[in-house]
Formats: sequence, structure tokens, C-alpha cells
Amino acid sequence: MATASPARIVPVLLALATLCAAAEAEAAAKVPAMYVFGDSTADVGSNNYLPGSAVPRANFPHNGVDFPTSRPTGRFSNGYNGIDFLALNMGFKRSPPPFLSVANRTNRQIARGLLGANFASAGSGILDTTGDSIVAMSKQVEQFATLRCNISACIGKEAADTVLSRSLFLISTGGNDIFAFFSANSTPTAAQKQMFTANLVSQYKSHVKALFGLGARKLAVIDVPPIGCCPYPRSLHPLGACIDVLNELTRGLNKGVKDAMHGLSVSLGGLKYSIGSSHAVVQSIMKHPQRLGFKEVTTACCGSGKFNGKSGCTPNATLCDNRHEYLFWDLLHPTHATSKLAAAAIYNGSLHFAAPVNFRQLAEDQC
Repeated sequence: MATASPARIVPVLLALATLCAAAEAEAAAKVPAMYVFGDSTADVGSNNYLPGSAVPRANFPHNGVDFPTSRPTGRFSNGYNGIDFLALNMGFKRSPPPFLSVANRTNRQIARGLLGANFASAGSGILDTTGDSIVAMSKQVEQFATLRCNISACIGKEAADTVLSRSLFLISTGGNDIFAFFSANSTPTAAQKQMFTANLVSQYKSHVKALFGLGARKLAVIDVPPIGCCPYPRSLHPLGACIDVLNELTRGLNKGVKDAMHGLSVSLGGLKYSIGSSHAVVQSIMKHPQRLGFKEVTTACCGSGKFNGKSGCTPNATLCDNRHEYLFWDLLHPTHATSKLAAAAIYNGSLHFAAPVNFRQLAEDQC
């Protein structure tokens, strides 16, 4: 299959961002609900509800400086994250709320989970051994099982099955597993890398199968970006370059998940999927920053130390003024501007950014 040239990718990305921005204001929701699973790339405040000082949090300034009302929400961003923009592109007024906050909502549909819920927890991974004091992926699936029972009790099992089969189940995870592996062994052998990746993919398949057993039929997967080029890894490199082993592990995981999802779509009758490539989007920005409206693609907007990558975005951290021109918000996460562009490409883009169909096509599939 032919791959679009870089010269064509840049104008396509810009056009998609414009089209999706216009569509956000007028579209009706294309799916009944969105159910979100994953890590800090998808967390919209779940960790705010967890106890303990070890919990990864972003519910303090400067996070949220560009969010409506300029308040920190628990998102690792200056504003929205990719999940927020995907929800808007899907026609929802806002991103689904954290599952852990749903019990406090007064809107009955939200409380029942009929409009979706976000189970993602910053610091979690594909493996339950990744992260401390967080909601592990298997626990996130268990929380959805609880919500599914509530939905069935409210509208009946048959109606619940129909709603869930048409809803979008979004997964964004894997980066934290790779960082944990790298932290334990920064120079793994080829055999160790292969074994690690195979284990990750196997566990990923288990999570997808569990969700399928609970009624999920439309899986929207977001792959892992080139995390070796984030400000934090760069700050560890003596020359400030990307850390190759992290990027190699990322490519291996992304390929493994791609192959696994294809296999599951064959073996699990009725399963449909799309893999949105944040990896391809970030690579495009790094290769053609100015043409896509960015000026800084190595240093974080908010942080401290080399590349602002030595610590997270705290109230005392250095904060840039031109946030919309930065690829990275903090040591590991994208800015509001980056997330907006990525969501547009994944939602409505070509096979370079989402395959075998894009997220819009997956949502609109009525078969």
C-alpha cells in the first residue's frame, strides 16, 4: 500500500484540523456513548478521586491554564487532551466524565453511564504491575463491568447490549509499561525486548477480549507516540537526542497491537476497530513543525531543568507564553494544540493516521 509523502501530509493535517473544528459545533453524537480506558494520555480527572500522595496528579496549576475557566482538572495538559477533542469530533458536548465522579452527578443519563464514562488513570499501563496507587487496566475493565450492570438494570439487558454494541470503546495506553521496562534495564538484549513486547501484546489482547465479552464491538485504539523524543528522555541523553531504545520498543508494541487487533477482528465475530496513530502525528510535527504551526518540538512548555524535562508542571515550574507553538506541554505530554491536531487526523484522516478505517468511519459504521 502506498504511503502519502510528507509534502502531502502537512496540508492534509491542516485541512483536517479546520474541518473538524467546524464540525464540532454542529454535529450530533455519532455514537450513543464513549467509554475510555488507558493512562494519562486519556485521563480527564480519575486520579483526583484516588487517595494517597503517590498518585500521579495534575489537579494544580499550571495545568489547565487554557482550559475553560482556566482551572486544573486533572488533565496533563494546558487545556484539553486528545480524548476531549475526539469526543467533540464525535458530536458530544464534552468528554465523558471520570467513572469515579459519576456517582456525584445529577444528570440521570450521565449517572447511569448511558453517555459514557472515562476509566483512564494516569500512571497505569497494559500490565497491572505498571504504576503505583493508580487504577490498573484490569481494574478499569472491572469498573466498566459494574457500570454495565447498572445500565442493564436501568434499560434492560437487550437494550443495553444494543447501546453498547454501537458505542465507542477507546483505549490509549502502553507508554508507561515501556518506561518502566527501560527504567529497570536501559540496555536490553534483542531477546529481552522481544519477550517484553510479546507479553505486552498478549495482555493487551486479554483486555480487548474482556471488553468484547462485556458488549464492546467498536474498538478505537490510539497507539503510542515516539516517547523517546519527549523532553524527559531527551534530558537523560548526554547530547539531548531522542533515546532510541524507547522508540524501538514503541514501534515494536505498535506493530504487535496492530497485528493483534487484526487477528481479533477475524476471530471475534462482530468486532470492528480503528488504530489511530499518535505516533504518525507526532512524527509529522517533529519533521515539519513550522508548516504545522509549531516552533518548539524538543523543550516542554512547563517544567524545569534541561528541556524543561527534569520535573513535571507544578505551580513553581517555568511556564512558556506561546503555548500553542509547543509540541509538548510538560515532560511527557502534548499541549492542547498538539492534541487538537492529533484528534483531527485520527478522527477524519487518511490511512497514514488511522487504519483500517478512521475513527469517524468506525463510529458511523452501522453494520
